[in-house]
Amino acid sequence: QVQLVESGGGLVQAGGSLRLSCAASGRTFSSYAMGWFRQGPGKEREFVARITSGSSTYYADAVKGRFTISRDNGKNTVYLQMNSLKPEDTAVYYCAADIRPSPQDVNEYAYWGQGTQVTVSS
Repeated sequence: QVQLVESGGGLVQAGGSLRLSCAASGRTFSSYAMGWFRQGPGKEREFVARITSGSSTYYADAVKGRFTISRDNGKNTVYLQMNSLKPEDTAVYYCAADIRPSPQDVNEYAYWGQGTQVTVSS
């Protein structure tokens, strides 16, 4: 069982930056692929970024070049550095984990955090 707790959300002006953190419980964090997803108002949850246990990274086209996912296995934490934020990035951001090598879709992740709100004002 893995428990995930996100933090770091907030209100920021367009062009600004935020760093989200996701702290995971458990002693096998390094074995899990970790993902970030987001759900905007009236929208479905969508993929943002993921990092494999081997630290390979993948990004949605909408955030490529602006967001960076990273992990610190010593701290059982995954991060999402978000730069050049846009109003359309406004959403609840969720951290997810799965033991599979590189899960892609929402349905492929077994564990989820409670989410953290990110609001970007224009």
